[in-house]
Amino acid sequence: MQIFPDSDVDMWGRVRTNKLLIVRSVDLLKSKDGQNRLEHHTDAYFSDKLIVRRGQTFQMWVEFSRPFNPKSDKLQLLLNNPGIRISVPLVDVLEDGRWEMKIVEQKDKRVRLAVNTLPTASIGRYRVTVESFSQRGRLLFPCTPNDIYMLFNPWCEDDPVFLDNEAERKEYVLNSMGRIYYGTEQQIGARTWNFAQFEQDILEACLFLLEKGQVAMTEWRDPVIVSRMVSALVNSNDDRGVLMGNWSDSFEGGTTPTTWSGSGDILRKYYKSSGKPVKFGQCWVYAGVTTSVLRCLGIPTRCVTNFSSAHDTDLSLTTDIYLDEKLELIKDETSDSVWNFHVWNECWMTRQDLPAGNGGWQVVDATPQELSQGSYRCGPTPVSAVRNGQVDLKFDTPFVFAEVNSDRIYWQKKPDGSLSQVHVEKNSIGQHISTKAVGSDARVDITHLYKYPEGSEEERIAVETASRFGSKPTLYPSPTVNDVSIEIVMDGAGPRIGGDAKLSIVLKNTSSKQRTASLLYEVMVMYYTGVLKDTVKKDRIPIDLKPQETKTIPWTLQYNEYMNHLVDQGALMLTVTGRVNQTKQILATQLNFRLRTPDLIITPLEDAVVGKELTVKITIQNPLSQVLKNVLFRIEGLGMQNYILVLSVSDVEKLATVTLMEKFVPTISGSQKLLASMDCRQLTQVHGFADIVVKPE
Repeated sequence: MQIFPDSDVDMWGRVRTNKLLIVRSVDLLKSKDGQNRLEHHTDAYFSDKLIVRRGQTFQMWVEFSRPFNPKSDKLQLLLNNPGIRISVPLVDVLEDGRWEMKIVEQKDKRVRLAVNTLPTASIGRYRVTVESFSQRGRLLFPCTPNDIYMLFNPWCEDDPVFLDNEAERKEYVLNSMGRIYYGTEQQIGARTWNFAQFEQDILEACLFLLEKGQVAMTEWRDPVIVSRMVSALVNSNDDRGVLMGNWSDSFEGGTTPTTWSGSGDILRKYYKSSGKPVKFGQCWVYAGVTTSVLRCLGIPTRCVTNFSSAHDTDLSLTTDIYLDEKLELIKDETSDSVWNFHVWNECWMTRQDLPAGNGGWQVVDATPQELSQGSYRCGPTPVSAVRNGQVDLKFDTPFVFAEVNSDRIYWQKKPDGSLSQVHVEKNSIGQHISTKAVGSDARVDITHLYKYPEGSEEERIAVETASRFGSKPTLYPSPTVNDVSIEIVMDGAGPRIGGDAKLSIVLKNTSSKQRTASLLYEVMVMYYTGVLKDTVKKDRIPIDLKPQETKTIPWTLQYNEYMNHLVDQGALMLTVTGRVNQTKQILATQLNFRLRTPDLIITPLEDAVVGKELTVKITIQNPLSQVLKNVLFRIEGLGMQNYILVLSVSDVEKLATVTLMEKFVPTISGSQKLLASMDCRQLTQVHGFADIVVKPE
């Protein structure tokens, strides 16, 4: 590359008008109390590097050898790490979902840039280079050692780890102190743990750990893959990970697991020894360190303790105890065990790799118990799948299901080697599943998230459904016949928001005999990503079907039942389950539906002509019996480049109609679209468009 002298005059004394654009310095504005770190919630990290969360804009200053000329000069940012090269172009208007930057301030030879990052960017450390172009040439300015650290972003709605509750974000991402529960179900103890995720060297240690995972950095964008990696890397069993387990009576040469009170020392020792496993850990230590790593990387995480926790070694989905003819324990055949307590983690994310409804809390367990796809790791396992016995969903759902909801079955071995059941305990496994409360040190029992009430029909259905995927699928009596069908029917385009949601449950009895059942229905609010939020309504319906009868049961969810529960896009999930009394056939069906929102009606009031003012009427009726607050309208299109009109209107009264009259000047002839959308927390997913033919002048 040819470099020209940076001088204002040439050899004949003439003033240069096209000097080379040289980058003199770059300020990443990485101060802990500065705008970047505060807005990205990274001000608590000890590191003095720029630490940002993906899907959010950060700012930086660049100083040049002369004033930047937008007409003749160009600029782009290069972000690099192994296997990834990102070019960030300079644009006039930033758009969501793109790597872009724009100049937001210019002072003499300095420009301040706002840089847009993707909510799906790979996390990790990026080297930064500024590339400048002018008529005299192209120059690269490496910003070494000013690397940028990119993290997951629970504050960003487009990030799979988005958590919509600020108190929960503070607890599960920003809180560096926690409580871990231990003991027995009758005697629950608690210990305070220092997660230390913001302390010196911890962020560097966490990224060092990921580098040992032998997973391409392009995959570091996915919290499912990252959390699964971490569950393998926190134990040392097959990858020289962080902690060496020890469940013996001797801890010579290391630290007794009960001595640890935090993760910081463990992670620093591992990092500074270039990856030598730290001695020793047991389940609560693994869970504490996993919490530290995942919170440090930006994934909401908590420690969870399961009392009377089963360890199913043969994938039977039951805890099996074998007895001889004298009812004495056959020790060498009884490999399943029940732990007084076991500690694992839950982390929060959507599961776009699974059917809707399986996002939210996921079990991740770094304690090395069983191999999963050839490595000692476990999860992420959807807690919702565990609750419903959907053990065919990944990852490791059968193992986690058995930990919390397996039946303890006693088998007697007969002289001919065959086995018979002699006793079943249906409610001894998985007790007082506990985690720390949000915002306090109180213990919260979350057993209901993992299973239905012990002994209930729903809980039995979940256990028996799960067992059919296990290594002993005939353990429970299978239905002799499947002669009853069930489906949920929605008329037309479905219910509208603001009105009652009316569906139908249709049952068909194809047999020549009477069939009876008790149906349980539950309707839950759901994010569009599949994360379930709240139960809105739950009840039972008795069913009596005559031979060959088809019965349609009207089902209604009233507006006043759901109005205070809806989240973005008005999505709901209706689940109906039951068991036919005569045949033991299990009935189950689900329907995801949404409450349709009104359209914005856009009407041009005269012909559209290039260069002439066009008046457009935009109308919307509030369908809700409640006031809409903080309403914004965004209008764009019609060939108007880099132009978005944002209008704020006063509160919209219940059931009221709003009419906006706006004027635009079309600049391009031909068929154009004018787009409008409404932004309001109480009423989302409201938009409209109009096709407008613009005539030439």
